[in-house]
Amino acid sequence: MKLGYACMNTELKTVFKTLRVATAEAEGTDKIKELTLKNLKTTLDVVHWNLEHAIYFYRASSSIVPLSTHPINDWIWWEDPDVLAITEEIKAFVEKHNMRISVHPGQYTVINSPKPEVVLKSIEDLEYHDKLIQLLGGTDIILHTGGAYGDKDTAKQRFADVYLELSPSIRQRLRLENDDKTYTIRDVLDVHRLCNVPICFDIHHHNCNNDGESIDYAEILKTWEGYGKPKVHISTGKEGFTDLRHHNLVSETDFQELLLLLNGIDVDIMFEAKLKEQSVLPFVHQLANK
Repeated sequence: MKLGYACMNTELKTVFKTLRVATAEAEGTDKIKELTLKNLKTTLDVVHWNLEHAIYFYRASSSIVPLSTHPINDWIWWEDPDVLAITEEIKAFVEKHNMRISVHPGQYTVINSPKPEVVLKSIEDLEYHDKLIQLLGGTDIILHTGGAYGDKDTAKQRFADVYLELSPSIRQRLRLENDDKTYTIRDVLDVHRLCNVPICFDIHHHNCNNDGESIDYAEILKTWEGYGKPKVHISTGKEGFTDLRHHNLVSETDFQELLLLLNGIDVDIMFEAKLKEQSVLPFVHQLANK
């Protein structure tokens, strides 16, 4: 069981550099490349820190390549020798130490939108994340279903239809997560039945949005057949059990609840907490001392 956190490391005070379109227009793609290399160096620093602290799971930043899908960025970054030099170093390090790397596109990547232009941009973003995660030696692209748009069943089918048209490379890495407002775990299992996408279970989202239904994790586990070890998400509500906002840390109660649900199944757990690696370390030490 690997425990991990997302993107930022509070001890290292990591910053992933972004870029305004106006700056890119003024300084060209050389500026995009400069910041990309800095962001990749930051990523390398983070995975080295993680190894020193026995953290073997990490969500890489989506912002590594600034303006990654903007038309102004015509740089073929995934073939650039300078990029490949550092990504090969990251990938070799990750593989040597059996680390797991994931990415999580943002809220605007919505493949079940009824608007074709939104779907097209979402696919472009998935293609970016797919190129990035391959270079980093990663395995998972996490996505939410999207909106219900007044007809959830139709929206589920639309997700499945677009998913089945994605490249084999993206489909091999894409995992669908239940969310805290619209798509329950039962809903995403419905989507799985339509297109066979693996399900990434978020226990806090389930606690907040479940339509009164309990869940048998064995059912979710089956969706991962052929896709490697399952991953799940955990967080603690900021001011209560069903508070959608994330607490700085993950509580012992919530962690034990998840272990009880898993019932001995080996999974990797992504902590989604404000204090990032600090939320993970106590549980890394706890598991190491068992």
